[in-house]
Amino acid sequence: MLASQFVFHLELQRDKIGSFERYPFNLPAVRTLDRLVLHPRVTFFVGENGSGKSTLLEALAVAMGFNAEGGSRNFNFGTRASHSALHEALRVARGVKRPRDGWFLRAESFFNVATEIERLDEGPGGPPIIGAYGGHSLHEQSHGESFLKLLNKRFGGRSLFILDEPEAALSPQRQLDALVRLHALVRQDSQFVIATHSSMLMAYPDAWIYHFDADGIRRVDYEDTAHFRVLRDFMADPQRRLRDLLAD
Repeated sequence: MLASQFVFHLELQRDKIGSFERYPFNLPAVRTLDRLVLHPRVTFFVGENGSGKSTLLEALAVAMGFNAEGGSRNFNFGTRASHSALHEALRVARGVKRPRDGWFLRAESFFNVATEIERLDEGPGGPPIIGAYGGHSLHEQSHGESFLKLLNKRFGGRSLFILDEPEAALSPQRQLDALVRLHALVRQDSQFVIATHSSMLMAYPDAWIYHFDADGIRRVDYEDTAHFRVLRDFMADPQRRLRDLLAD
């Protein structure tokens, strides 16, 4: 496994940061960051909205040469320059082998990526790019369907995948389908780094889970995540939990 790992760890270069009082360096997850070691196969970033998990994931993606709005490393477009400067202060320890391919998925900008695919296919030369995604416009499918086409048709082995909330458009059953495909890609020597709120995805066996909160970043076990505990408690007695939540 280690021989084919594409990213070993992230390290914050503090000498390149002018001030920890401005965004994103004022986020606890960034301010306390020293070195974050990644699992050779699957690493999850979890935490509440605003905890910095997506910010760090985006910085990793940009530092690895991906377009800030998503896509493969061949994509070079920008709808709005909204990414932070964090990538400029990150040192990424890479493996000896380079990934054959890769993809950065941002749920919030997947629409822009689908639009860029159509724009590129309108140009001259080469076979249509959309052929790698099942041959049908991603705009003519639901968000969930288009993501599953991406996962099943475009993603391949020996690749690096950086995914931000991939569960956003997936039903519980489709999240399980995504887990099956993720496992198949892991067995083909791919590496994943995923920011998620999905208690189903983060249950993937042997994955490392990093929890982001006001104290920084710490590694936790699956059953110690708030996501697992909240869902377990709710499903154990939904009516009681609803009575508690909705009581005057």
